[in-house]
Amino acid sequence: MVMTVDPDWDSFSGAVADAYFPHELVVRRAPDQPQPVLRSVALGPVRLARIGWGSDVSVESDHPGAWAVNVPRSGVLEARIGERHVLSVDGQATICPPDVRTRMTRWSADCAIVGMRVDKDYLGQEVATLVGGSTRAMPRQLDLRTASGSTWLSLLSSIGSEVLHNPALSGDDQVARRLGATLTAALVLACYPDSSECGSLQPRIVSRVLDAIEADPARPWTASELATIAGVGIRRLQQGFREYRGTTPTVALQEIRLERVHADLLAGHPGTVADVAYRWGFNHLGRFAAAYRERYGVPPSHTLRG
Repeated sequence: MVMTVDPDWDSFSGAVADAYFPHELVVRRAPDQPQPVLRSVALGPVRLARIGWGSDVSVESDHPGAWAVNVPRSGVLEARIGERHVLSVDGQATICPPDVRTRMTRWSADCAIVGMRVDKDYLGQEVATLVGGSTRAMPRQLDLRTASGSTWLSLLSSIGSEVLHNPALSGDDQVARRLGATLTAALVLACYPDSSECGSLQPRIVSRVLDAIEADPARPWTASELATIAGVGIRRLQQGFREYRGTTPTVALQEIRLERVHADLLAGHPGTVADVAYRWGFNHLGRFAAAYRERYGVPPSHTLRG
């Protein structure tokens, strides 16, 4: 299916629902001539879609019966998945579980995603077969800069480009299912990194702290508060982060804050760089600017100017 039109929003939203997931759409701000884009193709129990609304929108869905893995190739995708806040830009993927209310509170006009829909039962079987685990451990965000994340993204980009622009490939059911299986296996290995990449699956003490700081990164977190959330002492918490993340809780918090600032600047947040930095918990502008340049290779003012 290919659709690129000046939208009648009801019909375009209906086409997205048929191609990907049923949803509720709110158009927050539309340009004079929005150019939404929709392409989709089925690969057995997997479906790929490229979706761009061409306008600032919010989208809500329960994702009935299937997982959604949304990769923004541009712009900003901000979501509330249950009680978890997830903000993704290029290099990250938002993972939405089936039958759970997800609110895409901010889908920017310049945000085009490549989405992968995977049937719930099929993904559960693949997780059990490949890693002996359960989909309950699936993350809500996937870092595509890791080795396994990059491998999956490369496959998604190459297979997606080929089948979305040549739908005849999906006409052969056997070929389509094989391509879907390849993508799903790579996704599972990216979501459940093996011992060669991360040592072992991330323990709850680390996940609890990451969930807390993701939900409220601007809060002036102390080491004792984070340790209390984890249910361990400060030293054990630091050890857990070193083992499973290769970093410290403080550095992880700074990375999350930098991502939020970067996303706001990309979106042209009204106000100054200092306003955005303070909004996300940076109180020392000099250290913030140095950290931002080290992470993104340019000063924050350059990003804001676009």
